[in-house]
Amino acid sequence: MTSQLAAGQKAGYREAPCSGRLSPVQRVACAVARLAGWRFELPALPDRCVITGAHHTSGMDFFVGMLALLASGVEIHWAAKDTLFFWPAGAILRSLGGLPVNRRVRTNWVARMVETFQASHTFRLAILPEGTRRYTDHWKTGFYHIARLANVPIVFAFADYERRVVGWGPSLMPTGDIEADFEVIRDFYTGIHPRFPECAGEVTVRTVGQG
Repeated sequence: MTSQLAAGQKAGYREAPCSGRLSPVQRVACAVARLAGWRFELPALPDRCVITGAHHTSGMDFFVGMLALLASGVEIHWAAKDTLFFWPAGAILRSLGGLPVNRRVRTNWVARMVETFQASHTFRLAILPEGTRRYTDHWKTGFYHIARLANVPIVFAFADYERRVVGWGPSLMPTGDIEADFEVIRDFYTGIHPRFPECAGEVTVRTVGQG
């Protein structure tokens, strides 16, 4: 099967209005982003989707990503290592949609997320596939297998530090041909400028022989 973007190319986003009838939380997020010199590109999200956040090279990515999440006004859950969810920060992170992931043991997390999708009319899950802020020669593929098994699209989220734009863009329905689908993902993120380009992970699948 041929991998194709399901919606909107790189130049086809619509701007989040940040005006009109907004909740107090949305107003605060828009105001903070404006003061920090960032703007949003936030097309409407599917009710059920996996969102890839890349490239993750700086702690600032969480800050601007959270602004986009709050400004969008939609519920998005996001995965993070469980060591971040210490008291009292854990309660705050969970209230913002955080889902702790224990990377030290096998927890069948992918299967559990697939079950959550299958049981939910609305569920959006954001994952950082690099899994680290340091350079890595491959992406973790859990996000892909969740989307494929749950039959939901993958939406590409980004923070472009050159344009000072944060948000999400086109989506890809996984075909099962992971190499071909990763070519589409790689093509999109080639045009995104992370804060520290030298730390950006390679948008590729780990091959046999890699550590």
